[in-house]
Parts: sequence; structure tokens; C-alpha cells
Amino acid sequence: MGEPLRVGVVGCGNISTQYLTTLTAADDLTVVAVTDLDAARAEAAAQTYGTRAVGITDIYAMDEVEWILNLTTPALHEEVALTAIANGRSVYTEKPLCASLAAAERVAAAARDAGVALGVAPDTVLGTGLQTARSVLDAGVLGRPVFATATMAAAGHERWHPAPDFYYAPGGGPLLDMGPYYLSALITLLGPVAAVYGAGSRTRDERIIASGPRAGARIGVTVDSHVTAILEHDSGVLSTIVMSFDAPASTAPRIEVHGEAGSMVVPDPNRFDGDVLVHAVGGTWQPVAPSAGYVGAGRGCGLIDVARSHDRRTGRATAELGLHVLDTMETVLRSVVEHARLEVSSTCLVPPAVPLTHVPSSGAGA
Repeated sequence: MGEPLRVGVVGCGNISTQYLTTLTAADDLTVVAVTDLDAARAEAAAQTYGTRAVGITDIYAMDEVEWILNLTTPALHEEVALTAIANGRSVYTEKPLCASLAAAERVAAAARDAGVALGVAPDTVLGTGLQTARSVLDAGVLGRPVFATATMAAAGHERWHPAPDFYYAPGGGPLLDMGPYYLSALITLLGPVAAVYGAGSRTRDERIIASGPRAGARIGVTVDSHVTAILEHDSGVLSTIVMSFDAPASTAPRIEVHGEAGSMVVPDPNRFDGDVLVHAVGGTWQPVAPSAGYVGAGRGCGLIDVARSHDRRTGRATAELGLHVLDTMETVLRSVVEHARLEVSSTCLVPPAVPLTHVPSSGAGA
């Protein structure tokens, strides 16, 4: 193994604990420093995970830092990424790549011009759940895929998040928040999306925070809290997606794929593992043993994948895929407004499959 990939983390909010747990346990990289607008929060993270806290502007100029891990809110993704790129750092960002496609395209162009690399979550598609499902499809077990369904139905993030305001403001909503997991999975399994039909609704104009220091506070809702769409994949497969913050509960599988010879239940794309089930025509549901993907993965696995690449740049959680996912979601939201079938302007290559590989220790056997 070569030198560990050296990472600086910008943003020490809720999601950072999952990333830092994964990354500080990995042999493939080292977390050089963390920073946050709240210096106390950065210091607490540094103490917990054995790194150091630095000023919000200092981290970009640190010679030790090769990659900036951007864990800020979507509204700040562009600013943080462009600052990092301007300082010659590669960037891996929490999803979505930016709050808008136009901003994401600016970031991608800046990275190309600067000759630095760019990656984006979700990296859950690299785990054993989605990668095993992909191996089932690649092996032809389902025959020719015909259609898929994807359902994310929840009561809303205000039930658990102490500061959920941005989920209900422009750049938020169930599609832009949770859609990256489901669309990244569907595109990984079935290929890029060519066109969409979308519809949406907003159940109420305010939400009540249920936990944390602001419990009981009311926040406004200015985006649709329920979005559904039909996706036409280049392959001819049709996917139907439901992304909702308006459902008390659901028993629907997160993702199902149906082919001429069989059907498959795909585990939650917001997780790295989970059971894959296959039902052949005339058969019964049968579990599939994990056969591909990173075993024991957690958030940040996409950066571990970068560290293990031949050039420490070409991870599978690509900006190209992230841009296409964001383009598809924005096209769905435009379709909601225009009540029309709209073509998606971008496309992408599906990243290579992941062989069965262990994380976090690079010395573990497959």
C-alpha cells in the first residue's frame, strides 16, 4: 500500500460523524484536519476522531491536504468546492454535487480547468447491497429488464433532525434530498435516463420540529413535499419513483427490478448492505449471498475507493454520475411545473463494478 490519501474535512454537522467514523478507521487515508463555521463543533470532532481543528479558511491552503471532503449544506457546496479547487485541491462532496445543475456545471468546469479530481456521494452504491444486485442483472438472472420501482415514503425529516429548515427550502424537498440515493442506484443498475414525466404536491405549508433545542418551532415549506415520476432509461427500461415526506409509513420495497425471467428486491440504497431477493418465473423469493461490493462499508467509502485507484483520482463515485443524477432530478422538477415529458440533456457512463472487497482495513481478505 502507498501513502494514505490525505483529506481535510469542511463541515462537522450531523453527517460528519458517519464519514469520520469510516475514514479514521481506514488504512487507505488519513484525516489531516477538520473545520466548521462553528469552531467549537470542529474542535469537538477533532477531539473525538484524533485529528486537529483549523480555521475555516486555513484548511484550503494546507500543503498536507490532497482532497477536501465537503460536508456542508447543499447551499454551500458550490462555494466550498470552488474555493478548494482554486487552491489546487481535489474535492469529494456530500450529495448533491450542488444545489443546482448550473452550479454543479460551474464546479465541474473549474475542476477540469484546474486539473483536479471531483467526486460526489452517494457512495452507498459501492456496498454489497447494490453491487450484488448489479451482479444479478449482469449475469442475466432476470433476463431482459423491463421496469423498476423505487419508493421513499417517510413522515419528514423534522421528526428527527434538529435543524431541518433546508429540507423544505429551494434546493431541498424529498427528491433532491433522498433522490440521489435512489437515482444513483437505478442508473447504476439500469443505465442513464433519457427522459422523464413528473408530478408533485405539497401537503402543508409548515412543519413542526420534533427534536432538539428548537422542538416545537414551526418552519415554512416552500417546495413540493411529494414527488413522483416515470424515468425512461436509454436501455428502454421504465422506472417509477415515489419520493415523499408525506407518508406516515410504507411497506413498499425500496427498489424492485422486474425482468422477463424474474424479479428482484434491491435493498435500501441509503445503506451499503442489505438482502437481495430474486424470484424466478414460477419460483419463490430466494436470498442472494453477497457477491460484489465493499463489505463493511460506511459513508466515505467513495474516498477509500479513490485512494485504492491506480492514480488516486478515479473513484467510482464520479462527478459525471452525480451531474447526471442532478440533471435528472431537476428535469423531473421542471416536468412537475410544465406538466410535460422532458428529455434529460446529460448522460453518463456507469462506473465499473466493485469486486467483493473488505473495508476499512486494506489488509483484509475478500
